[in-house]
Amino acid sequence: MQLLAICAVAFIAIFVARGVFRALIDPLRSIPGPFAARWTRLWELLEMRKGYFEKTNIWLHQRYGSIVRIAPHKYSISDPDAIYQIYGAGSSFTKAPFYSAFGNPDAPRSDLFSELDNSRHATKRKKVSSLYSMSALVNYEATIDKVTEELCQSLNRLCSTGEAFDFMPWMQFYAFDVIGAITVGNSFGFLQAGSDWNGILHAIHESMVDGSLVGLAPELHPLFSKIAQTLRIQIPFDLVSSYIKRNIEARKVAPHSSMDKPGKDFLSLLLIQKSEGKVDNLDIFNSLGANIAAGSDTTAISLSSFFYHILRCPEAFVKLRNEVDRVMGGKALGEPVNYNQSQQMVYMQACLKEALRLHPATGYPLLRVVPKGGLSLAGQFFPGGTHVGINPWVLHQNEHIFGPDPASFRPERWLGAKDTVSVMSKHLFSFGGGARTCIGKNISLLEMSKVVPQIIRRFDVQLEQPECAWKTSSAWFVKQNFRCVVKIRADV
Repeated sequence: MQLLAICAVAFIAIFVARGVFRALIDPLRSIPGPFAARWTRLWELLEMRKGYFEKTNIWLHQRYGSIVRIAPHKYSISDPDAIYQIYGAGSSFTKAPFYSAFGNPDAPRSDLFSELDNSRHATKRKKVSSLYSMSALVNYEATIDKVTEELCQSLNRLCSTGEAFDFMPWMQFYAFDVIGAITVGNSFGFLQAGSDWNGILHAIHESMVDGSLVGLAPELHPLFSKIAQTLRIQIPFDLVSSYIKRNIEARKVAPHSSMDKPGKDFLSLLLIQKSEGKVDNLDIFNSLGANIAAGSDTTAISLSSFFYHILRCPEAFVKLRNEVDRVMGGKALGEPVNYNQSQQMVYMQACLKEALRLHPATGYPLLRVVPKGGLSLAGQFFPGGTHVGINPWVLHQNEHIFGPDPASFRPERWLGAKDTVSVMSKHLFSFGGGARTCIGKNISLLEMSKVVPQIIRRFDVQLEQPECAWKTSSAWFVKQNFRCVVKIRADV
């Protein structure tokens, strides 16, 4: 027993000494940051578990400067000039292993989000990218209109109660019902039920939280996955996987059963591509999974940000409503807003951009690995293999890019001089950037552009406590919690 204790102490001593030695000879030892982050990943883990890492990240740069250590060999950068080197077209930076924790531990089977290898990612993206172009997505307008009307009917029911309700879940119900309808031809039925009746929303949330934490020690992901398989332990995403598999099998049995016409949802189009030899079963599964697991939360968070900020800014709200009324003037109240009409609402588009800027869905640095041989970023040389990244929350608070009031909701900044707006647009990182820009970006923008005018035109939405700031909680996504009261608009 005494020998065992001595061995344990010796092992710990060697481990600590090894860490100290590495830190002392680290060529980046002069880069500032929290003391504990120099020695261990535990500091980052504990900060992530607090649920407001995006705010901590902003504070770190305010205190330490443009480069901050957040873990051993991991650095957050705020210098916007580093964007083009890290994320630009043709960049040799690869996604950091952090992302592998969100996907299949067998790398070749990973989806677009968790794929680390640039070549494999390009191949996988090329197979399905045409499905996500805006010209292709506008074919789903009728489907989105149907779900939008379901949301409006749900809001009508909430009007009749006169009671305050949690706003963000209803944006989730809407976004997920839309994505279900355009992905597999059937909505999830969340709006109709008024709840996460099948547990899929909770399962996706738990999957994203687990991924964000395991991603801090990604070498453990294959081990955890193997244990779960061996012991037949269900993981949260199993529920989503089962849902996808059921829909794929049902479509094979009855190819056109879910839609009036063939080829009107992602699954139909992917099965056609499979018959032409362009995609395989794994591509189909991964594409459907990516649509459901990632895209909807991004849209729900962005819609929640939009309404929270516009409701706290009465002047902006009046401008927005006047524009919506003008563009939609002469049309029946329930008539859908088409995409072209939404693009005529210039002020609304500015409000959407401002909401995306102030509250990006992702609250963690978009980590990449410095290529072999190393590179200089923000005036500092980083050896190959170092993990670096820019947090959208940090970037969007840059006064040199977004003006002297980056913490304020001011849509007019997007209506200024063309050159200034162009620079801001290039630095709007709400959907990432470069070759790894979120493939579902256009789905989200289309949904928001169509649903916002309908709500603004038909309802009076008010914050229950406009004087109080909302509450947020983050892991990978930064989700909001605030309550609203809705009434049918009286002056239409």
